[in-house]
Amino acid sequence: MKIHSSVTKLAETLMGHGARAFIVGGYVRDHFLGREESKDIDIEVYGINSLKNLKSALEDLAPVHEVGKSFGVLKINLDGYDIDISLPRTEIKTGKGHKGFHVQTNGQLDYTTAAKRRDFTMNSIGYDIKTDFFLDPYNGRKDIEDGIIRHVDDESFVEDPLRVLRAAQFAARFDMILDKDTLKICQNMVKNKMLNELASERIFEEYKKLLLKSERPSIGFELLDKLGALYPELKDLQGVQQDATYHPEGDVWTHTMMSIDAMAGLKTKDEKKDLVLMLAVLCHDLGKVEATKEEDGKISSIAHEHILEPTISLINKLSSEKALLDEILPLIKEHLVPSQLYKQKAKDPAIRRLSTRVNIQDLVILAKADHFGRTTAEAKKRKYLAGEWLLKKAKRLKVHEEQPEAILLGRHLIDEGMSPGLEFKVILKEAYEEQLDGKIKDEKSALKWLKSYLKP
Repeated sequence: MKIHSSVTKLAETLMGHGARAFIVGGYVRDHFLGREESKDIDIEVYGINSLKNLKSALEDLAPVHEVGKSFGVLKINLDGYDIDISLPRTEIKTGKGHKGFHVQTNGQLDYTTAAKRRDFTMNSIGYDIKTDFFLDPYNGRKDIEDGIIRHVDDESFVEDPLRVLRAAQFAARFDMILDKDTLKICQNMVKNKMLNELASERIFEEYKKLLLKSERPSIGFELLDKLGALYPELKDLQGVQQDATYHPEGDVWTHTMMSIDAMAGLKTKDEKKDLVLMLAVLCHDLGKVEATKEEDGKISSIAHEHILEPTISLINKLSSEKALLDEILPLIKEHLVPSQLYKQKAKDPAIRRLSTRVNIQDLVILAKADHFGRTTAEAKKRKYLAGEWLLKKAKRLKVHEEQPEAILLGRHLIDEGMSPGLEFKVILKEAYEEQLDGKIKDEKSALKWLKSYLKP
C-alpha cells in the first residue's frame, strides 16, 4: 500500500522501541476502494504498554498532542499528514452516549481481538507497515469487493447507535448495500430509540458526510427510510403528489431525492457553501406537505416556498447554528424566482431587488438542482435556460454575489448641512430604492436627486 515516507519513518521509530505500527480504518478501506489518498491516517501500535511510553517514543519526530487520552489516542502531524496514534483497546458499554464507555488499552492485545470493536468489516482491515502485509480477520476485503457493508460483531456494534447513520452515509459514499443481518440490527436499534442517545453534533457530522461526500446522497436517505431513521419532515414528503406536467417523476419525495443527487453534481468545492446548498435543496419543497391541494383533478402547491416551519424544525434538529438557517431560508423562499423572472423577462430593477434578498449565484445553483431533479424533456437536456439568463443579467449588473453598495451616504447629507438623526435613515432608504430602480446611477446623479429631494 502506498504510504508517505514520513509514515514509514514513524513506523521505524516505533520499531526501535520494540513496537509495531499498523495503519487501520478508513485509509486502508479507501485503498481497496481505489479512492484518493487521504491526509488522515489512523495508526494502532502494538508492543508498547502505556500511552506515556508511546508518547515518549514519538516526541523526537514532532510535537505530540493528547487529544483522546481517555481513549488512548495521540495526535501528531508529519509533513502535512494528520496521524492519530493509539494503543489497541477493548471497550465496555457503561452508559448512554459516546462517552458511556470504559476503555481498557492493552499493547499486547492481538489484532483480531482489537479489531472486533470496529463497526464494519471494511473498516477492520489493518496494514502492517513493517512487513507490507494486510491483516483481515473479518473478511473486509471480500465485502468491499462485493459492495457489502457488514457489521463485525453483534454485541459491540449496538453499543454505538451512531453506526446506524454511518451505515447510511457509507452506503451513499461508496454505492454499497447493507448486509441483511446488519440491516435487521440497525432496524432494531432504531425501533428501540437508541438514536435518541446521540448528541445532535454527532448526528450532523454524519449528515454532512452523506451530503458532501456522496455522488448520490439519495442512496443514504433511502436507506435511512428503510431503517426507520428518517426524520418526519422528510418522511412526510412521501405520497405528496405533484402536477405531472411539471413533475412526471412522481411524488415530492422522489423529486427531492433526484434534486439532491443533481446538487451533488453541482457542488462548488467550497464546503461551507455546498453544505448550505445541499441542505437547502433537501428542504426546498418541505412546504408542499401543507400547501398541496387537489381541485377538479388539478394538483397545486401555491406559496409552498413560504411555508418554512418544517425547514426550521428539521435544521434545528441537526444544528444549533443560527447562521445556517439564515442562509438556507432565503434560498428556499426564492427558489422559484429565477424561472418566474425568466418567464416575465424581468427588467434590471427586479434583479437588483432580488440581490438584496438572496445571493443570486447560489440561488441559481439551487434552482438548477430543482430543475434537474425531474424527468421532464427540458430537464433531461441538462440545461437551465432561466438560470443562465438570470446569472448573465446579474453579472452584468454586478449583483450576482451581493447587493449593490449604496451610492448616497450619510456624509453626503452632512455635506448638505444636515445633522444626523432619524431623517437620515428615511432619506437614505428612499435614495437606495431609486438606485435599485436605476434612477440613481452614480454619485453625480445621487447628489442631484438629493438636492431635488431637499427642496422646500
